[in-house]
Amino acid sequence: MRAIRVASAALLGVTALSLTVPAAHAARAGDITSFGFSVLPSTIDAGGQVTLRVDGCHDRTTVSSGVFDTVTIPKGQSSAKATVDWDAKPGAVYEVTFQCGNESGQTDLTIAAGHPTHHPTHHPSGGSHAGAGGTVAGFDLQEIGLGAALVAGSLAVAWHWSRRRTEDGDHT
Repeated sequence: MRAIRVASAALLGVTALSLTVPAAHAARAGDITSFGFSVLPSTIDAGGQVTLRVDGCHDRTTVSSGVFDTVTIPKGQSSAKATVDWDAKPGAVYEVTFQCGNESGQTDLTIAAGHPTHHPTHHPSGGSHAGAGGTVAGFDLQEIGLGAALVAGSLAVAWHWSRRRTEDGDHT
């Protein structure tokens, strides 16, 4: 009987943890290339900055998407930065195309659901708004707190079930 309780508690714990991990995305069948490429992070707020990486391309790489200006990674370099448009639709998935010579590959860039942390503000002095006062770009602290509470609650229930006494009062 104890083995069933322990297995159930372990399964509940693993399930709780697996629900907190973002889903992995497999490459599309047509996106196998002789060079590697990525967009980091793969989910970003509108107005955020992404790193475009390429590995194994022995030519200049052009990276384009409907959500940022076209970027060129010069030959011999492996990365560049791009700023996501402020008007990117929250929750939308945009295709990012990496063109290396005559070969191209695509990956997705997701715009975080919710509202951007701040919009650029033009000040009369010509400067721009320089921050959002302590926000964590790309992370919603309420969602992080809720996820942590769910994991803690699941672990507490699993512990409780694993420690529950049998009907005759003995630990088994």
